[in-house]
Amino acid sequence: MKIRYALATLASTALLTGPALAQEKIKVGFMLPFTGTYTALGVAIENGFRLYVDEQGGKLAGREIEYVKVDDESDPAKAPDNVNKLIKRDNVDVIVGTVHSGVAMAMARAAKQSNTLLIVPNAGADAVTGPMCAQNIFRSSFSNWQPAYAMGEVAAKRGHKTAITITWKYAAGEESTNGFKEAFEKNGGKVTKQLTVPFPNVEFQALLTEIAAERPDAVYTFFAGGGAVKFVRDYAAAGLKDTVPLYGAGFLTDGTLEAQGDAAQGLLTTLHYADGLNTPRDNAFRTAYAKTFKLQPDVYAVQGYDAAQMLATGLEAVGGDIGKKAEFSAALQKATIDSPRGKFTISKSHNPVQDIYLRKVEGNENKVAGVAIEGLADPGRGCRM
Repeated sequence: MKIRYALATLASTALLTGPALAQEKIKVGFMLPFTGTYTALGVAIENGFRLYVDEQGGKLAGREIEYVKVDDESDPAKAPDNVNKLIKRDNVDVIVGTVHSGVAMAMARAAKQSNTLLIVPNAGADAVTGPMCAQNIFRSSFSNWQPAYAMGEVAAKRGHKTAITITWKYAAGEESTNGFKEAFEKNGGKVTKQLTVPFPNVEFQALLTEIAAERPDAVYTFFAGGGAVKFVRDYAAAGLKDTVPLYGAGFLTDGTLEAQGDAAQGLLTTLHYADGLNTPRDNAFRTAYAKTFKLQPDVYAVQGYDAAQMLATGLEAVGGDIGKKAEFSAALQKATIDSPRGKFTISKSHNPVQDIYLRKVEGNENKVAGVAIEGLADPGRGCRM
């Protein structure tokens, strides 16, 4: 009887591993903006993620993917309740989100406390891969510091001596403008004013009047979505476009060019993706995305696509067992992700180490104009992992 019992126990255990594990679905929880000013960004991220999974036959490491969605409402105050719907109610294996940095911080806290795998496909909050860094938290996008720091170098090297920054008063905007200031002043420039408006306010006229009166050599800005459309158009309408060069993190002109029209033409931005890279990897991605969704892909789609690719890389290394967080983490830190943006690696704090492109608006494209900085790694300040 003891032998039969032991054999039965071994058989039961075997059912929970190997082929049986491959039969269990991995539940992915999207916590993204599906309403409000960032709606298009959330949709693009989800599209990109689903595209990569579909290219793998709907499975990663042999396990089917099931999706659950929660609208993050771009509201940090609602973020704890929304993320806990995925963690406690839906019991997801991995969370993918979000766009708004304030919301992402609440998600990171919840993921860290519950040891739930979190892949951030946009929000650049420096703290996510800084003080909030954790074994189970990764980013497939950028830190707010990265494109901003690169543009600070560009602006200084173009001979500008003074600059004013303007953004929404929230984490992403302030970290971005501070990153620009760090590099600009390191290279001999001086930021004379840092202007802000409450998020998601789009009434810019008073601050544009102030900029016109100050007459700096340049203006650096961080806006995205509907706010970016309004700012670029208002800047041109105020007569500033031809007198004070406007620079920005790439989100200023990504996914917004059609609505910005002539006001955006010629603008220079920095980002980890650009139109016209013309590599086999990017061309294949752009063709597949356009065919599947009848839309042109943007940086948000790329970041969603690479979030899925990072999940796949980690899962392959652990044989599909998402519970092996340490092994999953170690594998990603050794990996090279073959992204449409160009190959990148993952830093010790779990942020991409990547080229930052200088882009110029031509028509409805952010054409690559060069590489602002190669292989730029976020400093990961405050990470103790």
